Amino acid sequence: MKSHLQDLLTQALVQACTTLGKDAPAVNPVIDATKDKSHGDFASNLAMACAKPLGMAPRKLAELLVANLPVSGHVAKVEIAGPGFINFFLTGDAVTAVIPEILKAGESFGQDHSAAKGRVMVEFVSANPTGPMHVGHGRGAAYGDTLANLFAATGYSVHREYYINDAGRQVDVLTMSVWLRYLEAGGATFAFPKRGYPADYIKRTAEALRAAYGAAFEHPIANVLDGCGAEPQVPEGADDKTKDTIKLAQEKYADGLIERARTLLGVHYATVTQAALADQLATIRATLASFNVRYDQWYSEQSLVDSGFAKTAIERLKAKDFVYEKDGAQWLKTTDFGDEKDRVLFKADGAATYFANDLAYHVDKLDRLLGARAGDNDPQPLLVDVWGADHHGYIARVRAAIEMLTGRKDALHVALMQFVTLSSGKMGKRSGNFVTLQDLIDEVGADSTRFFYLSRSHDQHLEFDIDLARSQSNDNPVFYVQYAHARICSVFRQLVEKGGTHDMALGLASLARLETDEEKTLLTALARYPELLRVAAANRTPHTLAFYVQELAAALHGLYNQHKFLVDDAALQAARLTLIRATQLVLRGALGLLGVTPKDSM
Repeated sequence: MKSHLQDLLTQALVQACTTLGKDAPAVNPVIDATKDKSHGDFASNLAMACAKPLGMAPRKLAELLVANLPVSGHVAKVEIAGPGFINFFLTGDAVTAVIPEILKAGESFGQDHSAAKGRVMVEFVSANPTGPMHVGHGRGAAYGDTLANLFAATGYSVHREYYINDAGRQVDVLTMSVWLRYLEAGGATFAFPKRGYPADYIKRTAEALRAAYGAAFEHPIANVLDGCGAEPQVPEGADDKTKDTIKLAQEKYADGLIERARTLLGVHYATVTQAALADQLATIRATLASFNVRYDQWYSEQSLVDSGFAKTAIERLKAKDFVYEKDGAQWLKTTDFGDEKDRVLFKADGAATYFANDLAYHVDKLDRLLGARAGDNDPQPLLVDVWGADHHGYIARVRAAIEMLTGRKDALHVALMQFVTLSSGKMGKRSGNFVTLQDLIDEVGADSTRFFYLSRSHDQHLEFDIDLARSQSNDNPVFYVQYAHARICSVFRQLVEKGGTHDMALGLASLARLETDEEKTLLTALARYPELLRVAAANRTPHTLAFYVQELAAALHGLYNQHKFLVDDAALQAARLTLIRATQLVLRGALGLLGVTPKDSM
């Protein structure tokens, strides 16, 4: 309906400007649903937006626009309010027209699965495979998966990807930590290094390694520690500078243990690494599966390194004269594209930096999307990265590199997830000394966890109320929404128990009987769903969909609390049942995009 009213106003503006002998301003009419129904169903501020460029008083321009509005069968009357608002009152048929549309489309109402808008790759979570996912990762998982759903539902072809950071020092630290715990499980005694991974999950991986390989990787602890010296300790009362210095020395000690592991294990070093990675990735995959998150591809950083693609990608940048040498290292001219300083790609010893590998990965992502395009007429692809807030300083350099290769400033969108804290309630289960995402899911359920993550914009800090999330009350937003769906199911169960049936044809023929304020509120909420989806995807704001289903649930509860559905008036009963059937379909479709289960009973 909004698009129809926008068309009417656009035509009216063109005609009014013709009358005035002026060019029509390039303005897209804004249409908003009114909060006060005495002001109509929709309102526009077009007259105020165009008054200055046309040199007219807003109210006078509003009168001219209304006089030039084309006749529409959906508009009962138009009024001018205040300084120049144009208020539209819809006909009864226009208000209820959304019902047959919903019934025809089913749960896909408002959605566009044509993929005509082009290809999008959403890379999200991508947590290091060195331990279980924590509650911060969960926010990125809920956001990324729901955003991908929204893209797919609004005309995009979507590819979901997890980038496995299985190359680099953190994997060596994981290998060393697992091996030391493996030796410990065999009876060795020693002080575990401060810069290793000490958590209980490492012990479980080490025990699995011992169960699979027995004593095959054992070495005397004296040999393991040979040449490493004593690990430096932070003295009590040390200042920050001293702590930083000792931390670096502890990192060097850990590097020494890694080298001893390489030397003593030989070819089996890779065996321990792969066993450790496989165990941690299995945990991550299981957690994401329990969270209703899926991926089209799990992309290994190590495969990128092994392929040598980083150097290939850098050669493409060299060919464009964006790479230079300094102090034996190779640098990328990212300052030419807004970065605060140029970035090192390859160190003087020839080793690739993390940035070089990450840049190559983004180049590969773009190559894959471009290769999947049907032709030049296809829209340019989009990369969407979902990162933690601590990666803010990394955006400029990656975006600069992509612009160098594509000439596009809009090829990459990065969504930064702000931090999550837990409050109000003790966890019944924890995985060691920190709360994992799986702990949270086990405590409050996947539905509540996802919905609470999506209950606030991703760029705002989120305080996760555990007690509220597990409560069975209307104060819990996910309970409130699921209860609305369950209430609809209950009405239809009662209908069957009473021996009745839903006469859909009669209901559609009797939609004019939906005249109460509560029914009109629900109809208005249903009608704005398609636009809500488009805006949520375009603005990358999945939380607005979570807000919407709460609004829709509130409208349903309002109707349920004020009016009966199973009444003696056959036409009114059929109309109301048709209305709540349509509401049920929209709730199911919206909850599906949010990754939340619609409950049939509660």
